[in-house]
Amino acid sequence: MSRPCTDLPITRVSVTSDVATVVEVEVNDQGGIRIPRVDTVVDAGLVVNPEQTRLQFEGAAVFGTSLARYGEITAKNGVIEQSNFNDYQIARMEDAPYQVNVHVLESDAPPAGVGEPGVPPFTPALCNALFAATGKRVRELPLSKMDFSAA
Repeated sequence: MSRPCTDLPITRVSVTSDVATVVEVEVNDQGGIRIPRVDTVVDAGLVVNPEQTRLQFEGAAVFGTSLARYGEITAKNGVIEQSNFNDYQIARMEDAPYQVNVHVLESDAPPAGVGEPGVPPFTPALCNALFAATGKRVRELPLSKMDFSAA
């Protein structure tokens, strides 16, 4: 049985853009996490290319998923253990959000950044949704270290 949940949006001002993100999660009894939907609202001032802006924020949701679920670099005896993507896990298609809705607000303010601002609010929004779904607070990342099972 899945336990779907969303929580309050996480907002962040980054590169003078205002961004709010809400993540919906489903957690099955074995602790498997599914992200059916992400909604992001961005006020980036005058947006010159709305489609490219939407694509940046869709990518931010996938990148944020990678960082939150698997993002860890470890060192042993002063040497980084991960050498490339063969031993550094990133989000795959089954991990990525199934639906990402990006709402770009119209504005006459000067253009602002859209390359990075979608990443900072994603992980806190995901962690809050996981807490609402499971009652378990996330105190350490990556999420792959946590047990979200119903037991």
